[in-house]
Amino acid sequence: MGNHTQRSAFEHLTSGAFSGFSSAIALQPLDVLKTRIQQMDGAGGKPQSTLAITKEITSQSGIRGLWRGTVPTLSRNVPGVAMYFYLLQTVRRNMANVPLFSGSPTSIPTSSTTTLTKLSSQGNLLAGALTRLGVGLVLNPFTVVKTRFESNLYSYKSMAEALQDIWRQSGPSGLLQGFKASALRDAPYAGIFVLFYELIKERSTNIVSRNWDIPAPWIHTWSGASAGMIATLATHPFDVVKTKMQIQPGNYRYRSVTSTAFDIFKARGLLGLFDGGGIRISRKVLSSAISWTVYESLLLFMNQTK
Repeated sequence: MGNHTQRSAFEHLTSGAFSGFSSAIALQPLDVLKTRIQQMDGAGGKPQSTLAITKEITSQSGIRGLWRGTVPTLSRNVPGVAMYFYLLQTVRRNMANVPLFSGSPTSIPTSSTTTLTKLSSQGNLLAGALTRLGVGLVLNPFTVVKTRFESNLYSYKSMAEALQDIWRQSGPSGLLQGFKASALRDAPYAGIFVLFYELIKERSTNIVSRNWDIPAPWIHTWSGASAGMIATLATHPFDVVKTKMQIQPGNYRYRSVTSTAFDIFKARGLLGLFDGGGIRISRKVLSSAISWTVYESLLLFMNQTK
């Protein structure tokens, strides 16, 4: 039992780490562009276009400027995604013992496309939200550093310099700046994502198994992309609020989630709460497709080679 548990932990942590690394490297430019769009102020003014911001970044820093903040992103995403996937599966495995959360015994087996524990819809929703909330708290200092690196309001040369500056300005509370907004974004996002990912994956597998011979990674990609789009649309306003609070902590307008949201709404209307939405949706759709496909495919591979 001990060896099995250790092997299971290694598999989930390793698959999660590869997943986080792959999506972070591939999609960092979208994070940089989203942060630059969301950092801008201006009552009644429209943000710069994505193309204009891209040209500005590349003219100042070259193509490498689009990967600014990659080190703090990797420092957060690689251990963060590994931790998230491992804890998520641990939570799901324990919740499966509770009748309210256990998966339907009548559901069609999908062992050819997944090795993950099956839960009910409410179980998937709760497991995703609780796991993401805990991981988000642990990783919030890296999120603050990452966001500031991606902004052009700071000129940090290293993560150590960024952490020292944040500590000097705000003390330990600065490392948790924007956590409430992050929690309001990430807990519902993760819950909604896991709910729809499992639902779409199961339905797609059932349909595909009767009509076509489609490889499991294609089902993971489709399920991850679809669930990512739905969850992102539902939670994006909190992402805008989080960004404002983390890159302008000294601005009295952004002292709380409520005041930040109100200020954005007053300056830009409802559309202001969806600044950078197109880029974030694109990023989340792609990152969800990449990360869950890599994660599930590696788990299937390890399971088949035992």
